[in-house]
Amino acid sequence: MNIVVTGGAGFIGSNFIFHMLKTHKDYRIICFDKLTYAGNLSTLSKVMENPQFAFIRGDICDRKAVDELFQKEHPDIIVNFAAESHVDRSIEQPDIFLQTNVMGTVVLMDACRKYGITRYHQVSTDEVYGDLPLDRPDMLFTEQTPLHTSSPYSASKASADLMVMAYHRTYGLPVSISRCSNNYGPYHFPEKLIPLMIVNALHDKPLPVYGEGLNVRDWLYVEDHCKAIDMILHGQCNGEVYNIGGHNEMKNIDIVKLICKHLGKSEDLITYVTDRKGHDLRYAIDPSKITRDLGWCPETKFEDGIKKTIQWYLEHQEWWRDIISGEYQNYYKKMYENR
Repeated sequence: MNIVVTGGAGFIGSNFIFHMLKTHKDYRIICFDKLTYAGNLSTLSKVMENPQFAFIRGDICDRKAVDELFQKEHPDIIVNFAAESHVDRSIEQPDIFLQTNVMGTVVLMDACRKYGITRYHQVSTDEVYGDLPLDRPDMLFTEQTPLHTSSPYSASKASADLMVMAYHRTYGLPVSISRCSNNYGPYHFPEKLIPLMIVNALHDKPLPVYGEGLNVRDWLYVEDHCKAIDMILHGQCNGEVYNIGGHNEMKNIDIVKLICKHLGKSEDLITYVTDRKGHDLRYAIDPSKITRDLGWCPETKFEDGIKKTIQWYLEHQEWWRDIISGEYQNYYKKMYENR
């Protein structure tokens, strides 16, 4: 079995590669990644010498490069993690998100049609559903929830999902889609909430929190997410959409305070900044379909996962210290200074 993992040098993609190489030792895993600011080749250092793994640098929007990938590797399955994914960046530069998240998906599926595959899997997000009210804990996103996007990022991901299902219906392309809640864990890029707070707290720097920090997210440990995708790829899931959630709803401010507590840092580091434009209030996923169909359930409680995540960042400081420089620093200043 040859599996191409696009965006495999990023956070979730790299963890998925580690999981697949460990779980399916006879599979060949090919990482295809452009290595943008969030793609870090050093993340894959521990598998670069694995004979069952290969890395190819390329852009999913480049039809020639994608065509050469398919001709060389003859993939059976494509798992598409490649995406621009930060909401704030999408507000600043929405056109980049349309190009990568929509057109890149189309280029990949055109290649799948041309060369033939057993499954194209699209990794999507719960943000395509919009948000839920804070005062209705009974309301959850299901696979039947209408798409109702709030940001250029979520709109680009919803557009890609619609194209995937259109290719399935129009061309008979074998596809599946998973929509996950917020992931956390090892190798998470330091611009995201949890690693940003860990790194800043370790340096006794301000911990910027949007608005009052009351926005609620459902948190999913990345290893649980990878296991879910593995099960979808090996199940009778052609044409199916699955929500993958962690049953771990937390307010942003509570997460920041928890990180302060674990690191022995004062909550005085917390700084409230101007809220994000169109900031979604609450995400909450109902994963009962994937539990019913495939037997998947999240295994990691948030209190356990956050401890493991903090410990990982403490033990791998060289990894994130190498990242926090250059373009990331310039972006950080632009987004958080003078707010």
